Amino acid sequence: MDSSMTAASPDETALLPRLESVLGVLAAGNRFALAYSGGLDSRFLAHAAQRFGFEPVLLHIVGPHIPPEETDYARHWAASRELAYEELPADPLDLALVASGDRRRCYACKRNLFSLLKARTDLPLCDGTNASDAGQYRPGIRAVEELGILSPLASAGLAKADIHRCAALTGMEDPEQKARPCLLTRLPYGMKPERSLLAGLAAGERAVHGVFASAGLPGPDFRLRLVDAERLELHVLPEPALAPGLCAELARRIAEAVPQLPPPRVVKVETLSGFFDRA
Repeated sequence: MDSSMTAASPDETALLPRLESVLGVLAAGNRFALAYSGGLDSRFLAHAAQRFGFEPVLLHIVGPHIPPEETDYARHWAASRELAYEELPADPLDLALVASGDRRRCYACKRNLFSLLKARTDLPLCDGTNASDAGQYRPGIRAVEELGILSPLASAGLAKADIHRCAALTGMEDPEQKARPCLLTRLPYGMKPERSLLAGLAAGERAVHGVFASAGLPGPDFRLRLVDAERLELHVLPEPALAPGLCAELARRIAEAVPQLPPPRVVKVETLSGFFDRA
């Protein structure tokens, strides 16, 4: 194990060797494939594996449900680490359960995409599911389990907070990276996910990032959601509080970016995850 991996608290010094051991058992000749979104969990798994001496092969899905800038980020990060990386085009929007906005859309989408990834490689296929996911509503995990996809972070007992800490302690870039679920989660159940609609939501979220960047402010965690056909809402957490003028600017910039959608409003929510599952 890389010597820099040992400069950690007692919790991390137990977790990191455990993760190395899990990877050692599952890897085939030091190699494994990784369903890689470019988000915190899959990046950390690739980061840790590389530092342990493994050779992960990063497989990234490209489709209308993934904002282009997220693919750009995933691609550039993999290149900066000189990691094996491959993009696979996929379009889940025509799947019956996805097209109808069924409550099982996440399961159907995950099963389809992971089936494509599994067919692409003969290596053991892993994902970034972590120990925190077990306590939340994650219908996609069922598909992962059914297909025999391996989840080393969860197997090693690493929760989301552990991943943030270990990423920072081991020098991984952007260890506080915020979660960005796929664009399908911005739509209510029962709504058909048109490609133009998803592209509009992605443009609106780019506008939000642009407002904070222009103001020289760190961007808070947020989701831009079409709550129903008549309501477009930017969901933010109560803290940090946003000044009224900033809220007005956010609404204005979103409206400019997606004039085809209803006028947006900024709404504070207690938690960002699983909004439509609580309805």
